[in-house]
Amino acid sequence: MADNIHPIHDRLVQRQEREAANGHRGGVIWLTGLSGSGKSTIAAEVERKLFERGVFARVLDGDNVRDGLNANLGFSLEDRKENTRRVAEVAKLFAETGALVLCSFVSPTREMRQMVADIVGQDDFMEVFINTPIELCEQRDVKGLYAKARAGEIKNFTGIDSPYEAPDAPFLDIKTADLSIEQAADQLIEALSL
Repeated sequence: MADNIHPIHDRLVQRQEREAANGHRGGVIWLTGLSGSGKSTIAAEVERKLFERGVFARVLDGDNVRDGLNANLGFSLEDRKENTRRVAEVAKLFAETGALVLCSFVSPTREMRQMVADIVGQDDFMEVFINTPIELCEQRDVKGLYAKARAGEIKNFTGIDSPYEAPDAPFLDIKTADLSIEQAADQLIEALSL
């Protein structure tokens, strides 16, 4: 550690105190899947339902984070990795305050998601695969990104000319093809036992 850095962690309100006040543990729920799979929509629905139950939850979403914290990053594999690393560090800070952090990020490689688990800590990390066929993602594509990627206007687009590695053993695998948003959200909340 640099000589000019003096953390004050020992003087701050401790995580156990925050979790006791919140009435639940903090943690990071990492929603991964293709663009258009429903990650952000499901995360927002889960956050709303948890909020209504008095659970301290917060969504960190790919588009919102890239609009601010990570506005300087592109979509190369290295930039995606750095985007993921920064989000993991922020999510860890939130989790330490006793929050349940719903992170909705494509995070296309297993290596990236393992990096998140390593940063956050295995006890606080829950990987949720929003498992949606690419054909359905393209149908839902309100931004027109798939069409642009297929036309060559967008490079390094996950699922088209950049790979997506599905999780091997996620905490939860939500197959959205036959589920409403509410059903998918309820499935996640039930798995969290909240």
